[in-house]
Amino acid sequence: MNKYLDIAPEVAAALEAGRPVVALESTIISHGMPYPQNVETALRVEDTIRAEGAVPATIAIIGGRLKAGLSKDEIEHLGKKGREVAKASRRDLPVLVARGQDGATTVTTTMIIASMAGIKVFATGGIGGVHRGAETTMDISADLEELARTPVMVVCAGAKSILDLGLTLEYLETKGVPVIGYGTEELPAFYTRRSGFKVDYRIDTPEELAAAFRAKLEMGLGGGMLVTNPIPEEYSMDPDRINAAIEQALSEAASQGIRGKETTPFLLARIKDITGGDSLASNIQLVLNNARLAARAARFL
Repeated sequence: MNKYLDIAPEVAAALEAGRPVVALESTIISHGMPYPQNVETALRVEDTIRAEGAVPATIAIIGGRLKAGLSKDEIEHLGKKGREVAKASRRDLPVLVARGQDGATTVTTTMIIASMAGIKVFATGGIGGVHRGAETTMDISADLEELARTPVMVVCAGAKSILDLGLTLEYLETKGVPVIGYGTEELPAFYTRRSGFKVDYRIDTPEELAAAFRAKLEMGLGGGMLVTNPIPEEYSMDPDRINAAIEQALSEAASQGIRGKETTPFLLARIKDITGGDSLASNIQLVLNNARLAARAARFL
């Protein structure tokens, strides 16, 4: 086992016994939602996974230790510190570990630590991708590179709709990452169920998701698989309303010179404010929906 990694006893026991485990990210706790909703949502997602017969493993860096599975106190710690906690991508891990600091894991670092621990399934809200205007800014999320190299199934509600979805799909195709639509042939767009872009394959059961990922692992193809799971219909937002909010937030980010790792937290916070909190309610529901599907797939895997 990696000497920098701590696996929580509940998670270690499940892995040892061959029981299903689902990884969860921690940037949604520190950077994605305000306190105390962030902590309440994190614990609710864990409970949802347990109700489906799997074990949750929230991932983070605490005091320089890579953590696969957090205690309630550790989740509370991240929730209260909020954006004081470093948003940790692959490039940040060596320094945070060496300095003994805390870090909230993105999709990228959650995949890395999950893979170190032997966890093969990960539920999140939405992945990062190619940002709008990337042809001049070169702002492309490290999530896409990690999907190309790390063998973890990522269950999400599609790429965040603040991104250039078409270019994100092109990038994933170049990297050989299968993009699966769960019960749909169209890429979900996080807050909404439809984007106008096609996925690679439609799969309709958790059992087939597990079979496809198992085949990928056993063939030694490397890299992960992206499962896009549409937000439940009753929580899907009106596309015109959410797109108007996104355009306003993007304009504000540009005028304030916000870029890099600060872009997504700023945009999500502004979209929440512009929509009167409706986007946050949708965000919580889509994460719960993804957790349920990930747990079901993990049971078959």
